[in-house]
Amino acid sequence: MSNFVDYVKIHCKSGHGGAGSAHLRREKYIPKGGPDGGDGGRGGHIIMRGNANEWTLLPLRYTRHVKAERGENGGKNQLTGAYGADIYIDVPVGTIAKNEEGEIIGEIMEDQQEIILMHGGKGGLGNEHFKSSTNQTPRYAQPGLPGEEGYIVFELKILADVGLVGFPNAGKSTLLASVSAAKPKIANYAFTTLTPNLGIVDYRNYKSFVMADIPGIIEGAAEGKGLGHRFLRHIERNSILLFLIPSDSEDHFNEFKILENELKEYNPELLDKDFIVSVSKSDLLDDELKREIAAEFPENKQPLFFSGVTGEGLMELKDAIWKQLHG
Repeated sequence: MSNFVDYVKIHCKSGHGGAGSAHLRREKYIPKGGPDGGDGGRGGHIIMRGNANEWTLLPLRYTRHVKAERGENGGKNQLTGAYGADIYIDVPVGTIAKNEEGEIIGEIMEDQQEIILMHGGKGGLGNEHFKSSTNQTPRYAQPGLPGEEGYIVFELKILADVGLVGFPNAGKSTLLASVSAAKPKIANYAFTTLTPNLGIVDYRNYKSFVMADIPGIIEGAAEGKGLGHRFLRHIERNSILLFLIPSDSEDHFNEFKILENELKEYNPELLDKDFIVSVSKSDLLDDELKREIAAEFPENKQPLFFSGVTGEGLMELKDAIWKQLHG
């Protein structure tokens, strides 16, 4: 099983509010003490909290239900009941929470950011609030209100410096494995990568950046074919995009245009990102073939050639990525 989880659905229930107290003041030398009941405490909230040390929703994978505490009832001497304890759900930065209708409740953008997903029920008012000139000793109080309940869907969009964009078998996993300590699954069939893999890429002078190997696009992905939107939503959070076109493609530039179009169909703003075009598996090419492939591309989209197997062109590729990130 992959240790990366990017989608979790959890049943959540916030705490019920505590009941108000209908207590009457009864002391030896105060024959008509009147109402003395306190308010009930608020029920516990369900709160999503950002945690920069988390990279995946895996810790939530087997969490089916989350329930917050009930607020305590009010007491005598107009004492308010204690609030129910809030429940915190720690998630990686980049997580979006949605309700059952698919509406976005909130999005975690930074470490320790908190968003209340479900509010605890309000505590009931004690009988002290119902005292009037015509009713000096009200013997009733409000019950607490129930908390909110329903399913919350958590979706994680990868936050990485570089996102790899390409068809299945374009060499994305091989590249990530060759430039980082990540160990993505590599094999010669489509959709080897079913969930994103992250790798820390070492650069010159002890610098580094994060690269994400994301499931491959197929034509029609923006319409939900293949892995569809599950793939495309991760692309939104990458600083720059690295397009990978395999050297054995029948039409290199057309393959790039198809990839570009799928991003445009899903979200036109993705094309505003900086990107680099590259040709993978360049160990299969001689210099003449490289010139022929480069000639297919316009001047402003000239590809970089590299091989994740032999290491050819990898440093030049990392130089280009670093320049885009920090240029």
